[in-house]
Amino acid sequence: MSAPNKAHLAAYLQLHIGKDRGITAAAIAVALGVNERQVRVMVTELREDGVAVCGHPASGYFVAATPEELEETCAFLRSRAMHSLVLESKLRHVPLPDLLGQLRLKT
Repeated sequence: MSAPNKAHLAAYLQLHIGKDRGITAAAIAVALGVNERQVRVMVTELREDGVAVCGHPASGYFVAATPEELEETCAFLRSRAMHSLVLESKLRHVPLPDLLGQLRLKT
């Protein structure tokens, strides 16, 4: 049998559609025979492919059943990204708006 990959995770998550059917990374890792880091990598790969893999520490991972569930995950990811940007701005001693302006210039 080949090593589990994002296709295996996508198939497994078909059993976990909707927030109320969320499953932890630890449980997925056990089910697929990988470690939690590999689960997170596969989740990222699926998201990059446009698969609506949602997740939150309180609910675990699941495939969105509604637009609202997808929006909740997008808001959570945005909040986490903004927190990282605030930390970067403090480390660089640059106001966040200036940092964001610099990021726009690089894209």
